[in-house]
Amino acid sequence: MGYVSKIFVTVDVVLFKKYLNISQILLIKRKNEPFRDYWALPGGFVDENEDLEIAAKRELREETSIDLNQLTQIKAYGKPFRDPRSHMVTVAFWAEVGEGVIGEAADDAKELKWFNIDDLPQLAFDHLDIITDAVDIYKKK
Repeated sequence: MGYVSKIFVTVDVVLFKKYLNISQILLIKRKNEPFRDYWALPGGFVDENEDLEIAAKRELREETSIDLNQLTQIKAYGKPFRDPRSHMVTVAFWAEVGEGVIGEAADDAKELKWFNIDDLPQLAFDHLDIITDAVDIYKKK
C-alpha cells in the first residue's frame, strides 16, 4: 500500500448580519475539545464524497439551525498546527443574512451569539485570521 495522507479537510462559515446598522458575526461556543468553551466559527469536517459548499451549509445548519441557499468561498487555510488534533485544511465561506435571523445552538455548539465585528472574544484555532479576511471582503461589497 502506498502513501496515505494524514491531512483532513474542514469547512468554516463566517455569517454576517446588520442589526441596528451594526455589522455582526455569528459565533458558536465549542462544546468539545480542542478549545472547549472558546468561541469559534460554525464548521466541521467534510464527509467523504461531499462537496465543500454543501458541507459548509450542512455544518452551519447542524450547529446553528440556520439554512442558507448560497455561500461564497473566501479561501483555504492550511498552516500546519492550526488545529492541535492533526493537520487540517479548512475552506472558509461567508454569507449575509437578514436582521431577523437569530439561530439556535445545536450539535457541537454549546451556545451561539452574534458579536459586533469590532468587538470579538478570544477565538479558537485561526478563526481571527479567517474573520479578518472575511470582513475585508464584506466591507468591499
